[in-house]
Amino acid sequence: MKFVSWNVNGLRACMQKGFVEIIEELSPDFLCLQETKMQEGQAEVPLEGYDKYFNSAVKKGYSGTAVFTPHKPEKVIKNGMEIDIHSDEGRMITLDMGSFYLVNVYTPNAKEGLLRIDYRMQWEDDLREYLLRLDKEKPVIYCGDLNVAHNEIDLKNPGPNRGKAGFSDQEREKIGKLLDSGFVDTFRYLHPEDTGRYSWWSYRFNARKNNAGWRIDYFIVSDRIKDRIKSADILSDIYGSDHCPVILEIDI
Repeated sequence: MKFVSWNVNGLRACMQKGFVEIIEELSPDFLCLQETKMQEGQAEVPLEGYDKYFNSAVKKGYSGTAVFTPHKPEKVIKNGMEIDIHSDEGRMITLDMGSFYLVNVYTPNAKEGLLRIDYRMQWEDDLREYLLRLDKEKPVIYCGDLNVAHNEIDLKNPGPNRGKAGFSDQEREKIGKLLDSGFVDTFRYLHPEDTGRYSWWSYRFNARKNNAGWRIDYFIVSDRIKDRIKSADILSDIYGSDHCPVILEIDI
């Protein structure tokens, strides 16, 4: 099966930049979107054959996740952590597909000066517990904009960004703890030494033209299904957002 994850930085805006044509060409079994910035029904997304599941933020024009798929889930869970503090920003949607769970997440940004780092740490701990709970039942495919570059290889300029949001010791420690608890970063599993492979670029300073980017979009899977991974890639030639799509093909 083919999975695609993409922070579209506003789905309605992305649809004006070729979104539908891009997805039709990729033809994923599961399309996981982050930062949709819309309420369900605010715009028609003309993708034939896909059922569309949204989790929108209470605040209009902010955050939001969605999954589009032609495959029928057994259950759609919008706020699986069932913790009030995490329920208003539309940051998670889980599909129970019978043989596996698909968890699509838009991780909170720690903000400039790490102003939101305490909340980010709570999110990370609660999410890890949630994923581990799911993993006890069946394998998990966890994806999205995780707002962290795990290691120095995952961003162009690690030195000047050390300690900043997305590359703080605290955030890097949390993703490491998740991976150590029984999960695999699919891209690094297949491409352990690849450099210059990024999924997000600032709109400033010609960052994308100069490939001064960060790899902050991931597919992470239960360790026990890592041998089923067929490919994992970053589609950096696709525009339409400040992020590019990431893709996973896996027998599941």
